[in-house]
Amino acid sequence: MTQPTSLPATSHSTLRDASCADDYDPNSMPVDRARALIARFLTPLTATERVHVRSALGRVLAEDVISPINVPAHDNSAMDGFAVRFADLKGDGEVTLKVVGSSFAGKPFAGKMQTGEAVRIMTGAVMPPEGDSIVMQEHAQAKDGKVTIGTGHLLNQNLRRAGEDLAIGQVALKRGLPLRPAEVGLISSIGIGEVTVFRKLRVAFFSTGDELVSIGSVPGAGQIFDSNRYTIHGMLTRLNCEVIDMGVVRDDPALIEAAFATAATNADVVITSGGVSVGEADFVKDMLNKLGEVLFWKIAMKPGRPLAYGKIGGAHFFGLPGNPVSVMVTFYQFVRDALLVLGGQNPVPPLPTFKVPCTSALKKAPGRTEFQRGILSQGAAGAWSVRVTGEQGSGILRSMAEANCFIILPTDQGNVVAGALVEVQVMEGSV
Repeated sequence: MTQPTSLPATSHSTLRDASCADDYDPNSMPVDRARALIARFLTPLTATERVHVRSALGRVLAEDVISPINVPAHDNSAMDGFAVRFADLKGDGEVTLKVVGSSFAGKPFAGKMQTGEAVRIMTGAVMPPEGDSIVMQEHAQAKDGKVTIGTGHLLNQNLRRAGEDLAIGQVALKRGLPLRPAEVGLISSIGIGEVTVFRKLRVAFFSTGDELVSIGSVPGAGQIFDSNRYTIHGMLTRLNCEVIDMGVVRDDPALIEAAFATAATNADVVITSGGVSVGEADFVKDMLNKLGEVLFWKIAMKPGRPLAYGKIGGAHFFGLPGNPVSVMVTFYQFVRDALLVLGGQNPVPPLPTFKVPCTSALKKAPGRTEFQRGILSQGAAGAWSVRVTGEQGSGILRSMAEANCFIILPTDQGNVVAGALVEVQVMEGSV
């Protein structure tokens, strides 16, 4: 990793603009207000690269994909049946037509269909140019080289026209779209082998604290294994970021300053866990005041109150709490969307929420938004409900491992009685 000689200067317009905003309080930022402020200062990547379609899964399109062909390429049948001229059919009785050949997918009928004739045709096969309708085989009686067709048919029925899905020159996929298997398949279906995507977002992260040891070490008195780096690494990997793990940085101002300088020089985003509260050894806040600018320090939420966002040089900074559950909750609620925007995704749809009955009674004091960990399940009768995972302490990582959703309790909400409706947000698929 390149060692920086100096840290790029940071403009203080972000902090100044935010400080002038209505209801701005860096020490107690409401959740929605914090999200809106972060969104104001996110500028997506501009750097791009070309990748093979096989390597495009999870990447974000940096250019529109334009179809070079018609899809479908030819008029073709949507059913197994008989290609006919609609003018040959009778509206008041049966008609018998001569079957002059067959059209298969990949092997079209080579002749010319005349008046009073039909062609046996399979699903996906090219439509003879003289025909304009497909009669399903279930609605026809074929025998001895002829087919008898009754009434009730429509012009152009069961016929897929060339270009009705995509026409030559039409935008097949728009810039800013994340590529899922369906999009990769669509790109392949129009014969495109490479696409232009935004480069991966580079995210550097480290944990702070003398109490932390990495896996493979033996914890001393008062020390614990560092789980936060592994959960952050997992969430960043799920978001298809380029991950820069800088390990554990001890509670030493010089070491923390060097770590920030290195991270900000080599990454688009810097994430830390720990060191943003008010303890005597929490040096991160002081260091950021020296090296960059910070928009806010605390959020009116539980868990995850100590949360910082700002800029260091050209890099965005997220200072997450030290408690394992708080790290994950704040990542889900703030960092995820920011990374998607910075990585070029546009638009970033909000994570959906919906209301279901809560089978557990919940304790909640008004004043902060709470994200309790829940288990969403479907009962025997098909109705959905949610219950809490158990103890909700911010250090109980098991509550996240057991959960499949957040139970979101708004700021002014008090205690919740069992059976009341609550808002839930499903975790799976979001990170």
